[in-house]
Amino acid sequence: MNQLLSSLHPNPGWAAPAIFPVSDSFPVSDTVGKHCILELYNCDPAKLDDEAFLRTAITSAAKRAGATLLNLITHRFEPQGVTGLALLAESHISIHTWPESGYAAVDVFTCGDHTMPERACQVLAGELSAGNHKLTSFRRETPSAIADVQRDPSL
Repeated sequence: MNQLLSSLHPNPGWAAPAIFPVSDSFPVSDTVGKHCILELYNCDPAKLDDEAFLRTAITSAAKRAGATLLNLITHRFEPQGVTGLALLAESHISIHTWPESGYAAVDVFTCGDHTMPERACQVLAGELSAGNHKLTSFRRETPSAIADVQRDPSL
């Protein structure tokens, strides 16, 4: 599959289209981090709709994962639902809630060997009193072109 980013993200404001081929096979080596996709079902609807509660739960999840929270933004929708995004030094945590369905979609991506995104998922499932859940996790692989390059984060 070869596509151009310009065909995926058209923007008439660009002077010239960005041309970057997307390929199914990039050479990869080690991993840059771990990505967890968490589906939470049968959650407490009141907790899913409580913006302040979710801010505290996300903060606790980041801490439990061993991540550094840089910023946290949330928004409560009317009549219900909350979206939250935690910017981490190591990447991010996001959550989107549907209180009317008792459902939350969570995304946790952390870089480095010192973090454990599964722990963030455990915290959020527990805090939201999830009746059941589905966790999918995978490693983000580092392209070989940068695998041997010194990558030191700077804060």
